[in-house]
Amino acid sequence: MSLDSFDTRHTLDADGTSYSIHRLDALPGSRRLPYSLMVLLENLLRNENGRTVTADQITSLTRWNASADPATEVQFTPARVLMQDFTGVPCIVDLVAMREAMAALGGDPALIDARRPVELVIDHSVIADYFGGPEAFGRNVELEYRRNRERYQFLRWGQSALRNLRVVPPGTGICHQVNLEHLARVVFAEDGTAFPDTLVGTDSHTPMVNGLGVLGWGVGGIEAEAAMLGRPVSMLIPKVVGVRLTGALPEGSTATDLVLTIAERLRSHGVVGTFVEFYGPGVAEVPLANRATIGNMSPEYGATCAIFPIDAETLSYLRLTGRDADQVALVEAYAKEQGLWHEADHTPDYSETIDIDLSAIVPSIAGPKRPQDRIALAHAPRALHAVLGDYYAATEAAPVGLDASGAESFPASDPPAVTGSHPGDRPVPVDESEPDDAVPLGAVTVPLDDGTTCELTHGTVVIAAITSCTNTSNPQVMVAAGLLAKNAVERGLRSRPWVKTSLAPGSRIVMDYLERAGLIPALNALGFDLVGYGCTTCIGNSGPLIPAVSQAVAKTDLTVASVLSGNRNFEGRIHPETQLNYLASPPLVVAYALAGSMAVDLTRDPLGTGSDGRPVHLRDIWPTQDEIQQVISVSLRPQMFTDGYADLFTGDERWRSLPTPEGDLFTWDPDSTYVRRPPYFEDLPRRPQPPHDITGARVLALLGDSVTTDHISPAGSIPRHSPAGEYLQSHAVAPGDFNSYGSRRGNHEVMIRGTFANIRLRNLLAPGTEGGYTRHLPDGEQTTVYEAATRYATEGVPLLVIAGKEYGSGSSRDWAAKGTALLGVRAVLAESFERIHRSNLIGMGVLPLQFSAGQNARLLGLTGEETYNIRGLAELPREVTVEVHGPGGPQNFTAQVRLDTPTEADYYRHGGILPYALRALLPQ
Repeated sequence: MSLDSFDTRHTLDADGTSYSIHRLDALPGSRRLPYSLMVLLENLLRNENGRTVTADQITSLTRWNASADPATEVQFTPARVLMQDFTGVPCIVDLVAMREAMAALGGDPALIDARRPVELVIDHSVIADYFGGPEAFGRNVELEYRRNRERYQFLRWGQSALRNLRVVPPGTGICHQVNLEHLARVVFAEDGTAFPDTLVGTDSHTPMVNGLGVLGWGVGGIEAEAAMLGRPVSMLIPKVVGVRLTGALPEGSTATDLVLTIAERLRSHGVVGTFVEFYGPGVAEVPLANRATIGNMSPEYGATCAIFPIDAETLSYLRLTGRDADQVALVEAYAKEQGLWHEADHTPDYSETIDIDLSAIVPSIAGPKRPQDRIALAHAPRALHAVLGDYYAATEAAPVGLDASGAESFPASDPPAVTGSHPGDRPVPVDESEPDDAVPLGAVTVPLDDGTTCELTHGTVVIAAITSCTNTSNPQVMVAAGLLAKNAVERGLRSRPWVKTSLAPGSRIVMDYLERAGLIPALNALGFDLVGYGCTTCIGNSGPLIPAVSQAVAKTDLTVASVLSGNRNFEGRIHPETQLNYLASPPLVVAYALAGSMAVDLTRDPLGTGSDGRPVHLRDIWPTQDEIQQVISVSLRPQMFTDGYADLFTGDERWRSLPTPEGDLFTWDPDSTYVRRPPYFEDLPRRPQPPHDITGARVLALLGDSVTTDHISPAGSIPRHSPAGEYLQSHAVAPGDFNSYGSRRGNHEVMIRGTFANIRLRNLLAPGTEGGYTRHLPDGEQTTVYEAATRYATEGVPLLVIAGKEYGSGSSRDWAAKGTALLGVRAVLAESFERIHRSNLIGMGVLPLQFSAGQNARLLGLTGEETYNIRGLAELPREVTVEVHGPGGPQNFTAQVRLDTPTEADYYRHGGILPYALRALLPQ
């Protein structure tokens, strides 16, 4: 029960049912707050306990100064936690280990439990190995179960051992789309109290549900574990940027075009770490699915969240997706009573405002390696030619440091053992003759398995994937893709034979309405057969290319492209053989499969020749908005959602038949290579020790700007000759059974061997290399990061990482912090940090230090060959002096200690958030 110091507890009647609420208008000044901060204010009022949440925090929020820099800490208590399986497995592994540590310290292991609802959706494990045929889905699911059986058994055990954990089985959908269509409550009703639905999620695209008016954002698995245990999330009251929408989307423009424009505008404006909120007369013109698309992409423009207030469109979507009538009535009554209902003429206080005219949106793509690099569709060929030279230059001499790309990939030397079902499966010889100089992009002739040949050039599209999760939740763009495919097939067009095509929607409902609309046969005719319900191409689970194409790319060093309807296109993330990766709407993905090259101007050039011998242009087959809406109106029904989600947690026979361990404590299998007891709580004292100074430290990695968590965290498949691959082989795991790093996140031995080992990472301490290499000092021997860290640990040498700007941007990967800590890194010194990763480092007991303004490693002449001392940490000052001893003599400089809140300082003193949470539950 809240202390209710401000006497805000009142009663709400919603369609004949009475609820207790905390009235926001009881506090003067609440009406001027942005929607998102009003939700946060209610959260503080309801959870006020005088300890973690105080009256002073509530007062500070009501007096929020929109123009001031964030400085006031508050404690946010999410109503629930959302997880996907890659992050969920290590979270449950950690909780199991905490139970054992609790017992060892004399506490009650049962206290380590999920205190809030936790919904885990298994969606990251399916790989598009098979494609282009009706058997693709079944065969991919079969492979998924074979590869992941052990971890799926562990998740089933967790569902029975943790009281509030519910697991959505494989083959159901993407966590964000399932959340949007079914799990989100919008307004909770619990023990007679109504309050806004809020959440944190272990995927950075959690803000997709912001489109439904639900406040939530992505956190690392470490913070999520604390939230599961009932710990609030420490945060500073953020700045809130208001985006005023006017107008309506013009004919021919899609939600994808809109979100790519927003990503470009907001990234350019600078909204990193802020809340973004949409308001104004144009809000009513944005369908709910488009709002969700915009929210999903918030990490790509750096915002913590990107939220739309509740309005009539919210209610319409809740009805469409089969929510109970009483729930819809509660949402409406609560939002209107609390001032959370959107009014087009109301403008809250915002830190800054941005105007976007929806009528000015034009068809767009983004790439070739960043989501914010939007390209008007008409300029795509010129943009291609402009960047190709960069790849030639990069081949000749790799640039120093890192560009703004991210990476997560298969190793080129170890393709998955299972190939696709395309006719080009069997390896065929590649024509290695000199390219024809008359072809400006350089062509290579490739013989295909059916006896025909094709020509590949720089810029050829080799992957066209309609993939989750940004766009496949949106019926407008999915139906548009189906109609475009239907029109293309009727004109006699087919996808180019060198393009790997795939369809991986975010929920089964998508296939239901496409089938009802009669659009699946046309999609299948173009090779867009269902490959799975999961994060496939967008996270690197794209599977192998058509073998003949793969051979040609490898042997002739072609620079080829993927086009996908996902949200990230970082270099190396999609596939190791596609250096150019472009984000596009689902209908444009189909169009590029027909065209087969990024050099084709889709606004002017023909896609191909029709069956009547005449050229067919994109404009000839592009469906109108009226046609799209007509199909949606007759094909999409609430019953699809109620039927589709009726047995959400039941699963198929494969899931139900998995043998499941029993008991509150998990029995670790010493031979398991998937799930192992983590070392975080070994020899943990009952009371924390004061933080130790860092003396005699060596640099493990010296990195440039924009190093993402994809660079740091192990991801993609596991190379045969890597430290992780050698570990698995030493445990009798054949390379064909390695699976991916993501699937083995429950085994710290695999993960620490893959940390800082991404194939695109450039460590300036080991010049001329890419991947997980460094030098051991002082002898200077070049070796892997893991081997060097192991030697330093034996020698008792603490480690540092030095980096540039935007360190840790990208996905909310807990293993980017866990692996860093387990390698022996005591501190990371960077020019700037991404919010989630900085928090995760603190959560693992790693100190984030930031160069003073205007300083960086290059300007200070740091080479990484020095030793470093950082003293006075027991007091955790705001600034520290870094003592450097190197060949050029000693030097000192000042760095900021990025423990931004008292709670973060407490976490660091305890050695991380998990020891802190554990000790808080021990009997005193």
